[in-house]
Amino acid sequence: MKFLILNTDYPEFLLWLYSQHPELENESYQEQMQIRNESLFGVADFYSENLRKLGHEAWDIHFNNRLMQKAWAKERGIQARESTSALQEWRRLLRRGRRVVAKTPIRYFRSLFPPMSRALYEDYRWFYDVLTAQIKYYDPDVLLNQDMVAIDVQLLRKMKLYTRLLVGQIASPLPQKKDYACYDLVISSLPNYVEYFRRIGVPSSLHRLAFEPRILSRLDSRRPEIPVSFVGNLSQYHRERVHLLEHLCTQLSIKVWGPGLEYLPPDSPIHKRYMGQAWGIEMYQILSKSKIVVNQHSNIAESYANNMRLFEATGVGTLLVTDWKMNLHEMFEPGKELVAYRNPEECAELTKYYLEHDKEREAIARAGQQRTLLEHTYYQRMHELEEIVESFLSSSRVRGFT
Repeated sequence: MKFLILNTDYPEFLLWLYSQHPELENESYQEQMQIRNESLFGVADFYSENLRKLGHEAWDIHFNNRLMQKAWAKERGIQARESTSALQEWRRLLRRGRRVVAKTPIRYFRSLFPPMSRALYEDYRWFYDVLTAQIKYYDPDVLLNQDMVAIDVQLLRKMKLYTRLLVGQIASPLPQKKDYACYDLVISSLPNYVEYFRRIGVPSSLHRLAFEPRILSRLDSRRPEIPVSFVGNLSQYHRERVHLLEHLCTQLSIKVWGPGLEYLPPDSPIHKRYMGQAWGIEMYQILSKSKIVVNQHSNIAESYANNMRLFEATGVGTLLVTDWKMNLHEMFEPGKELVAYRNPEECAELTKYYLEHDKEREAIARAGQQRTLLEHTYYQRMHELEEIVESFLSSSRVRGFT
């Protein structure tokens, strides 16, 4: 089968990426894609690369990467209605961002984000013109949309003429009054989301996140030097997480990375432990150099464990201390392969204990890594996706597969 995978990137990440590689915007589409994948941010090429290992054709599209999309259109002689003013604004912000990168940590990029978002999206028709051309060009059997919030449903409904199966993937906050009826199938790492979509009449299947083992070859081999770390979002969707971190900041020597600091009150103790933002390989280095990684799910997860940090932290061989969830035992054995807490006080107590007991901490970390590399890799997840798609097609009348 042929898979076309649609995704978007945080504007902050795009600014960081092109600031780190000043000449990248002038390179070919393929070169830009390679550098973006080598950053290891998000799911990088973990889906497409492992689908290809299974014998499928697969391509990634980063819908909101203006420079990469512009290169794709230019190389194929496609004329798209691009706003010159928007492109000029993006390049102005990029030049400014490079000066910031050279002088200060990325945490001080926040003043650039609002104008950068406007420059990225103000001529949205241009983005959809290019995306339409890409879908027609690749002619996928399966069109997998990994950003069901940002990518327009109306466009995807039209694009069903050029694909045989439209699949959505989501584990982020669900927007209100969104029309999901155009999707043939929705997959999610959240069981409560699977139940929700089935309840509203949209076929849905559980599909968990994972770890990519080739990341290990990119990591430094130095011993852990960070006692406790947390990497993650601090937005308004993470109230319980912020409460946890504020407690830990008063009890432990914890370092905090992630976007969303502007949502915190000025007197939050997190400010003193905040280290900035970390993307892709930098994040994995932080996890790898930590003795303990603390994890806390967002509010939308309800009573279910699902997030990427479960597999990223255990995958690099670090002890994960995560919030207890009713399905956690389906993925890991608490107490043997990771440590689970039920409240901030217990999290602090358990973290202190394992900081003081090296052999126990290291044994659990090794067991957690072994479980992840055995059962929770993206190769295994793509095999599961293959089975989900084939099972759905065999039981449904979908254009081109009946």
